[in-house]
Order: sequence, then structure tokens, then C-alpha cells
Amino acid sequence: MQAIAVLPQGLEEEGAKELNTLGAKAVRPLRRAAAFEADMACFYRLHLQARLPFRLLREIAQFPCRGPKELYAGVQSAFNWERWLHPSMSFRVDVTGSGPGLTHSHFTALQVKNALIDLQRQLWGERSDIDLQDPALCLHLHLSRDCAVLSLDGSAGSLHRRGYRAAVGAAPLKENLAAGLIRLSGWDGSVPLVDPLCGSGTLLIEAASMKLGLAPGIQRSFLLEGWADFDPQLWSEEQARAKQRERRDQSLPVIIGCDRDPSITTQAKTNVAEAGLDHVVGIQSCDFRDLELPTQPGVMVCNPPYGIRIGQDENLTALYESLGQYAKKHASGWQLWLLNGNPSLSRSLQMKASRRIPVSNGGIECRWLNYAIR
Repeated sequence: MQAIAVLPQGLEEEGAKELNTLGAKAVRPLRRAAAFEADMACFYRLHLQARLPFRLLREIAQFPCRGPKELYAGVQSAFNWERWLHPSMSFRVDVTGSGPGLTHSHFTALQVKNALIDLQRQLWGERSDIDLQDPALCLHLHLSRDCAVLSLDGSAGSLHRRGYRAAVGAAPLKENLAAGLIRLSGWDGSVPLVDPLCGSGTLLIEAASMKLGLAPGIQRSFLLEGWADFDPQLWSEEQARAKQRERRDQSLPVIIGCDRDPSITTQAKTNVAEAGLDHVVGIQSCDFRDLELPTQPGVMVCNPPYGIRIGQDENLTALYESLGQYAKKHASGWQLWLLNGNPSLSRSLQMKASRRIPVSNGGIECRWLNYAIR
């Protein structure tokens, strides 16, 4: 099948590498996505094991689309809807892109919905309900120039939600973005990992989960399990394969984080426990200036506030200055990776970045900055 992985902006290359590693073929990075080919086993495997995608879309049809009428007719003839969408099933339509006469996503989604409901009434004399929150079938339509691509979404909700993070801070880092940032850092599980401003603990949790081979989708359910061509035996085989990759007894180096707000560290500890990593990831309630680092040099990662959603620039300048001073005094020989969405603040570190990787965090243009601490 032809398929698309929807990815965080800036992680397209890393996402493509992950798809390749998990068996996808003909992988091609796009903007905020990667196109690939997969058989059903691979498509199942990606839902269970891929850490970076927001969504995995299975293409079911491409057709010319030069206006609402052509969209209506194209949708009705695109697929075997009699087999795939019985009136007893609810559905949802998501739309991206635009085309001639189809510039508003809500109007475009309504055209797709009307085409399917009218067809159902012809076939059965009744229609499906629309369910935006918990549909039985989720359709995705992408418009580009004069072409429409219709796909099935393997899960109604975003894949970045792992299920361990009931407790989050005011500006949480999405789990898939955190996983991608750890991959970009090059941390391989052989040296300590420290987050001096750990917030809800997401960077540390994702790092430990990756190195222990814990499949992010193993505990959740997916819409694809209700598809007309779902193969229960193949699904069970891929679930077993994912479980076999787990290395829960593997020894890891010190992985610790801290925050000076006790309520935040309580949240982080809850998240670590929910992820089943409280024996691996340590969370301390203290100011980072009081954090004692492991003697072995390692990797420091953090996502400090930018002054956009949390704090003000004048309050944060001192924070960045103190972080830079702490790193130079206590972390000689370490690597520091810092996510920053405010260049004026990162300059307050008074350190020179050796790498600057553009990424987007919740719509904020950021840089994943790397500093070799001398």
C-alpha cells in the first residue's frame, strides 16, 4: 500500500529513518510528513512501534478534483463503501490542503460526508452518524492542485499520546517530538542523561523507553482493528514481535531530572510511574543549581521556557544565565542540548552552539541547540 506518516516539522529525516528501520519501503521525506510503501504487517508494526509520527495514513484512492462536484463523484466511486462503511458505523472526515472551489476545510469535509451519506441512503435507506471524537472509521482527504488523495487513518487520535502522561505542565512537550529530539541528540544509552528543567519528564521518559525497546502503541487500541480487511492473526504476530523487542532488564546509566516546583516534580513522578520506568528514571525536587551530576560525563537535555507561553523575558534571562554558568562549572566534558524558541534568551547562556537544528514545537519555530561544554 501507499501510505503517509504525518511528522513534526523538523523531524522529517529522522521520521524517515525510523520508518526504514521498521521495514517501510521507498521512504521519501516530505514537509511535515514522509511517504512510504508498506505491506499490512509493516503498517501494523508502525502503529505499534513507531515513536515519531502523529498519524499513519493508508491511501485508498487518488482521483482528479477540480471542484465540489468532481469531489462528490470521486469519493463515491473511490472505494468499496458497501463493505467498509455500514450505516451502523460512525465516521469522521479530516481535510488538509485546498483545490479549485474547495478552499475551506469544513466545506470540503461536508462534501465528502454528503457523498457518503447519499450513497448509503441509496444502498440501505439509512445513514451513518458523524462522530468527531470516537468514530469507527476516520477518513483523511488531502487536496493538492487538481488532485485528491483519500486515505484511512489507522487511529482516530494522535499517536503522540502514549497514555502515560495524565499529568502535564502548562506547556507540555509532545511525546513524539521529545522522542525525535532524543534521537537527534545521539544519546545511545551508554552515558548518563540529565534534564535540569524536567517539567513533566517527557524527554527522560521517551529516552528510557526507546533504549528499553518499549513499544509506544502496545497498550492502546486502533481504528484499524475495525477495518474490513483487518487480519487478527497478523496483528497478534506483530504485537508479539513488539513485546519481544522489550529489554526491560537491560541496565541503563543514570537518568535523572529535577524541577524546583514540588507540584511539577509530583506530576513528573506520576508520569514516570505510569510509563513503568520508576526503577530507571529518577526525579528530584530541587533547583538545578543544587543538582549533583554523575561523575561520568553524559548528555544534558532540556526544554526551558521561551517567554512565549510561560514567563517573561526579563524573568527568564537570569534563568538562562544561571543554566550556562552551572553547565560550565559542573558539566565539563558533557553535551548540552537545549530546545529554544527565543534567540535572545539562548544568547544569555553565553555559550556558542555547535549545531542548530530547526524544529517546530506547538507552532513555535524553535532550534534544538547543541553545546559541547568545555
